[in-house]
Amino acid sequence: MPANPGFVNAARQACVICETRTALNTPPERPEPGIPLWRRAAIWPVAAFIRLWLMTVRFEMPAADLAVITNLDGPTLFILWHNRLFMTSEIFSRYRRGHPVHGLVSASSDGAWLAAYFSVVGMRAVRGSSSRMGREAASALVEVLRQGSDVGITPDGPRGPCYEMKPGAIIVARRARTRVVLVGMDFESSWRVSSWDGFHLPRPFSRVLMRFEPFPVEQLKDRDEAARLVHARLVEMNPDRKPAPVRRRA
Repeated sequence: MPANPGFVNAARQACVICETRTALNTPPERPEPGIPLWRRAAIWPVAAFIRLWLMTVRFEMPAADLAVITNLDGPTLFILWHNRLFMTSEIFSRYRRGHPVHGLVSASSDGAWLAAYFSVVGMRAVRGSSSRMGREAASALVEVLRQGSDVGITPDGPRGPCYEMKPGAIIVARRARTRVVLVGMDFESSWRVSSWDGFHLPRPFSRVLMRFEPFPVEQLKDRDEAARLVHARLVEMNPDRKPAPVRRRA
């Protein structure tokens, strides 16, 4: 039976996984400034475990979406839901290696550990007020995009409510005037954490259908309408086959 041309075939995925294995012990292009060596060393075993875990996950996507995620011609603003964040380091390792990606991380002590994790897996952190997405944080992300690097934003993070669209991603996209890509993930099988967003953890050796869809820049002119359209597409691109566990109040 001929292979479906719309999806990446197994051989291509195998090549990607082999390349990712090579990258497991490859350090980032340059260390993140301001992160102590001891913190990086402490987080490395966790990062290595997550990398090995995600290398077992099979990524599938339409050929058109593969062309979108592997297009390195310029900076890109990626928008995805907070409960899909576990996959991001592997996505960028497989498909955008050598193209720096930044995420907004709070200036708290917890944020310092996340920034250390980013530096170990080859991502970079922009420290700022992630809860309010204030002017300073938005300006920092816009500057990163204008310098040619990628940025990832979770419009419902960091505390929710889940799948509620906050305006920060649209504000950054309008100011930066750069390419915007919406990210979708359909998990064949996953565990869901009892958190505010029902965080997804894909089961080892399971399959994830990935989607990468450009959002037309001209539709960013009206901020409220753009937020409505982005929200609708993200919900459609990210189905939840398994309901989130009910959180019990103490």
